[in-house]
Amino acid sequence: MASDPSQSNRSRQPQEQLPSAEANPWVTPRPQHGSENGSRSPYDEPFTLDYNPDPDFPPESAAGSADSIGADSSHAEAFDAVAPSSSRSAQLSRSRDRFPAGQPPINLVAIAAALVVLLGLWLNSFWLILVGSLGASGVALRLLNPTFQEIARELSPRQQSLFVAVPTLLLGLVGLLKISGLNQRVIQWESSIRWDIVGSIGDFLGAIGQIFIAILAVYVAWRQYIISRDLTLQQNLITQQQTIDAYFQGISELVLDDEGLLEDWPQERVIAEARTAAILSSIDANGKAKVLRFLSRSKLLTPLARDRRLGRPILDGAGGYAEDRQHGTRVIDIGVMLAASDLSGTDLRWIDLSAANLIRANFTGCDLVRVNFAGTILCDAQFVGADLFGVQLFHGDIETATPRTRSQPPNHSTGEFSGAVVEGADFTAAERMSEAQRRYCCAWGGEKTRATVPGGCEDIPNRLGR
Repeated sequence: MASDPSQSNRSRQPQEQLPSAEANPWVTPRPQHGSENGSRSPYDEPFTLDYNPDPDFPPESAAGSADSIGADSSHAEAFDAVAPSSSRSAQLSRSRDRFPAGQPPINLVAIAAALVVLLGLWLNSFWLILVGSLGASGVALRLLNPTFQEIARELSPRQQSLFVAVPTLLLGLVGLLKISGLNQRVIQWESSIRWDIVGSIGDFLGAIGQIFIAILAVYVAWRQYIISRDLTLQQNLITQQQTIDAYFQGISELVLDDEGLLEDWPQERVIAEARTAAILSSIDANGKAKVLRFLSRSKLLTPLARDRRLGRPILDGAGGYAEDRQHGTRVIDIGVMLAASDLSGTDLRWIDLSAANLIRANFTGCDLVRVNFAGTILCDAQFVGADLFGVQLFHGDIETATPRTRSQPPNHSTGEFSGAVVEGADFTAAERMSEAQRRYCCAWGGEKTRATVPGGCEDIPNRLGR
């Protein structure tokens, strides 16, 4: 079938005029079909690849024929082919706008002006220097103009006002001094000054300044030392807390079985005591208090009733383990781990320290509410300012209670040989000491202890005899 020559010519015409934006069918400006009242026509919609020129006929769906898909693909390829050419044309147009034909770049003009100035200086030519200087100054100001504008945009309106106001104020003051004649008086006063004396004063102030700088350097060094020390202490506290947490986890895994019940065989108790002795010797007073609170609240320091065949702890029927002060076995026996240790200022409330060896321990300022010291060796211990509310020093009755001995077993019913050894202990300014505690300390503390018991011991005989 023969094609129409006019149609063939019209189809070839866009291909021959692709570089021109006006002849490009894909970027042809949209016709203005809007009404006079400013209403928007459907033909004013922006052009896209899926642009529908006739809004009365909707485009085919995505499930349409393969011909429509092929047409869209060909349109996209044609648009991609035209777009780079249009972009390059726009870039060339902008370049021509920035650098008109026949005008050299401004950088070359600046270099030429600088060369003219140098040539004038070399030839000692007034006119060359003048022309080159004016040209170089003008070109330099033009080059610096964008930078100045950027700096001005960075400044706030208040900063811009300050930048203008300060030089203006200085010039105004200079003008006022000039017209008032004060500048002449200043000049006369300056001429009458003995500058040798001023120089001596300056040397003196310089020496004072050097001394001040030396003092300031010492202060800065001292502050750096203080900061470094505080950081070191903080790091040590963090490391200590991590060590304590690891100890808690290790002890829990060691003495508990898979079902969460206490299971402490003899070798496990030995290992637990060894771990406890190691950590108590490597942490400070607050760390020791944390470890003791953990062990006491978990009943690891309390003598527990045992099965006589298996040696396992016996439940008390109330959600815990039964205690047996007479024949029970502790999971961890503190022994002499805390002898001569410093526990001053710590919180030791409700801790079971019975039968431990705390000789020469320091409990100054401690909170010892409800602490169990029955059968504990407290010789030469310090209780200065400690809170002794509810502290248990013995079992049984005060009339029959006596300190522990090496040879006699304790009787926890009558209190014989179950009390704490308080000989030489210092109870100066101890708080909330009960009458029973006072009578026991006065009776079995000896002369040194009796002199420090709050309330005195005149009415209580010294049963220790020394």
